[in-house]
Amino acid sequence: MLDVRHPTRPAGGIFHRLDAEWAALCADATVQAAVADWLVADRLADDVAAMTGGVADAWVRTLGPAQLLAALRPVDGRLTDELTDAVLRALLHRAAGHDRSAILAARIVVQAMIPAAVRMTRSQVRPFGGRSFDDIGHMTVAVLFEVARSGRIHTRPGRPAANLQLDTLRYLCAELAADREAHGEALAAAEDLPDHVPGPARMAEAAQVRTAAATAGLIPADRAGEAEVMSARLELLELVLEAMDVGALTPEDGRAIAWHYTAAVSDAEAAARTGTTPGAWQRRRSRAVARLTAVLQPRCAA
Repeated sequence: MLDVRHPTRPAGGIFHRLDAEWAALCADATVQAAVADWLVADRLADDVAAMTGGVADAWVRTLGPAQLLAALRPVDGRLTDELTDAVLRALLHRAAGHDRSAILAARIVVQAMIPAAVRMTRSQVRPFGGRSFDDIGHMTVAVLFEVARSGRIHTRPGRPAANLQLDTLRYLCAELAADREAHGEALAAAEDLPDHVPGPARMAEAAQVRTAAATAGLIPADRAGEAEVMSARLELLELVLEAMDVGALTPEDGRAIAWHYTAAVSDAEAAARTGTTPGAWQRRRSRAVARLTAVLQPRCAA
């Protein structure tokens, strides 16, 4: 299952350069022929052609990276059927090889995962003394590429995109934590400085997070019009949304965390809203917090 939301990112950075490079790959006849051969060999050509709007027998030789990406990241939202997982597994299997086609397969995986990579990058940008969005973007892409090449993902049963995203996040966090530890004193001093007034980009990002959270039910409808939440609460909402995206938390788990910590919904009120008891709701929240903590460890130090 691939998450295909397209979060905004600064123009001219690593992700825009990847998009430009991707356009060149799609126009390369040699690349198109290689991808078509892969799909035929993996017995996926007919299904991918049909999914992307073609007549299977007539379109097999015109399949290329653009059609492959359309199968992995459809424009109408999230796709969870078996074909998407099968295509991603086939790419990951090829990416684990030792020839030039492995590099191309890994590059296609990176392109398919760009929306998730943008969110991972943004979640690791720190306001004081940290690396820039583009610096962390480079690290995210490099880690994602290496994880795609590792061969660890395609052998796992189910959810290849979720496994890929989680492994990338873990390795990225480990690298960033090591980097920040080396500059810990400077960062600690910087974090004692007062917050600056959020700029337009941060305000737009906060609005985007709140909209996604409201859509997912993490903000009760009768409280959606309240004042903007603080940055710490926004970060928690982002973490909960990430965990829901990869299947680590159910929507009910996400609400159990978000209602309590970001919307100040009491256990009694939450129980009344959901038709359960305050004790059962509290136990659900405790289990959900434990799952969130386990999935996102090791998390980068702020």
